[in-house]
Amino acid sequence: MNASPSPSVAPAGSAGPGVLRTLLERPVPAVMGVLNVTPDSFSDGGQFIAPDQALARARAMIADGVDIIDIGAESTRPYKGAQPVTARDELARLMPVLAEVVALGVPVSIDSMKAEVVAFALDQGVAIANDVWGLQRDAGMAPLVAERGVPVIVMHNRDSVDPAIDIVQDMIAFFQRSLDIAARAGIARDLIVLDPGIGFGKTAEQSMTALARLDALGAFGLPILVGASRKRFIASVSPSEPQERLAGSIAAHLIAVQRGAKIIRTHDVAETLQALRVAAAIESKQ
Repeated sequence: MNASPSPSVAPAGSAGPGVLRTLLERPVPAVMGVLNVTPDSFSDGGQFIAPDQALARARAMIADGVDIIDIGAESTRPYKGAQPVTARDELARLMPVLAEVVALGVPVSIDSMKAEVVAFALDQGVAIANDVWGLQRDAGMAPLVAERGVPVIVMHNRDSVDPAIDIVQDMIAFFQRSLDIAARAGIARDLIVLDPGIGFGKTAEQSMTALARLDALGAFGLPILVGASRKRFIASVSPSEPQERLAGSIAAHLIAVQRGAKIIRTHDVAETLQALRVAAAIESKQ
């Protein structure tokens, strides 16, 4: 399927660098809200797949104070059961709603591992690429990001879980490969954000270790995004279903901020933003 740019929406390329800079200059970490237009995402699959529901959700997150809306049309749930879809499927889910979400005026990121889908999204005015395979799955992703000059979120991932490995060393090696790919493609280093990929290719213990040792990624000198929202590791500490993990999500995110995270990806925008603001206010009194 060939995706044509929308004639009414300017491409995001020239605005991308400024978008990331503005987000990182916020007095508290930026909050990225999750918008899944999928039938099978682990926490809210099917709830927002209809265009009117997706738009309503986007408007609600904006009212709650979201800084970025992260829209995805393929479940990349970090557990078994997600059904891979084609680029055609993703585009079919995005086409009825993406331009309207962008038109709401808040920066939008596209959560996709397929360069074809990301290209379409950028043509609709999306500002940021969010690749859950860190530029290592689709060979066309890094050249596309470089050509468009947009920020990219590079997430750590693994094809399988290995409880025996040092997950932090694995992340460091993965990110070095991703950064090498980015450099060869010509992606400006100041447009790259690292994401430890909480829950992806990790045991519950490894996810918690990744959060506890998040500051080890500071050696790269790049901003860090953390999305621990409603992840299964929380249930390993306190048995719960995804919708019952708000408190655990906030605890994980506050620790992530203490360890250096600058962007927090969450399903629960208002509650997360309140927690971040209160924590920042208390810290300012030291």
